[in-house]
Amino acid sequence: MTSTFNLTGKTALVTGCSKGIGKAMAIGLAEAGADIIGVSSSLELLGSDIENEVKALGRNFKAYAADFSDRGALHLFIKKVIAENSVIDILINNAGTIMRAPAAEHTDEYWDKVQSINLDAPFILAREIGKEMIARGSGKIIFTCSLLSFQGGVNVPGYAASKGALASLIKALANEWAAKGVNVNGIAPGYIVTDNTEALRNDKERSAAILSRIPAGRWGKPEDLKGAVVFLSSAASNYVHGTILTVDGGWMGR
Repeated sequence: MTSTFNLTGKTALVTGCSKGIGKAMAIGLAEAGADIIGVSSSLELLGSDIENEVKALGRNFKAYAADFSDRGALHLFIKKVIAENSVIDILINNAGTIMRAPAAEHTDEYWDKVQSINLDAPFILAREIGKEMIARGSGKIIFTCSLLSFQGGVNVPGYAASKGALASLIKALANEWAAKGVNVNGIAPGYIVTDNTEALRNDKERSAAILSRIPAGRWGKPEDLKGAVVFLSSAASNYVHGTILTVDGGWMGR
């Protein structure tokens, strides 16, 4: 790996790291040389699959478990992770959830849970860890966005609202922090084979309609996100601020 993309000596905090896109991102960063701090709501503190895979690459892994829908638990996690890790060079704000129901049936509970995990927690994490990055004069913050950062979707109003808000938050933080040495950007995955898209993939009509619009002719894999996250975490993206990189098989160009 060229030095521009090499993350040796860097430490990345990856939220929602136990499976899917977050796990693939953590592996990609470890392959590029980064040590990983992982957190998910039910992550095993010892012996998880992600820990074993990261360590097999010769990198360090430290595990935390926290429920990001619980504001108190979130703040306790942040306090602990900052105290126990001298430097967090890279923050991957990936953890998220989706609740499916038509807007007229989308309950307060659905709305509140989605916003707390998808929007509130990423902002609070970025704010608190971003303070440390600003003080050092360097850092990389990457948010996992969505095609619904640009589009409205169907039967997921809370999710669409949260991801649309993230797109604006990325720009707002970049405007304030770019001159302070902190890069804030996002990645918008297309239709990827994960738990979040299982309902769509099981709906034959919706799945066929989605696939017919993807120029690449296939659903994405979590591993398709590795290159984008390494780029935005590395020196190769030092002049990239406030950008959302789509990894969507060409969907948004259609």
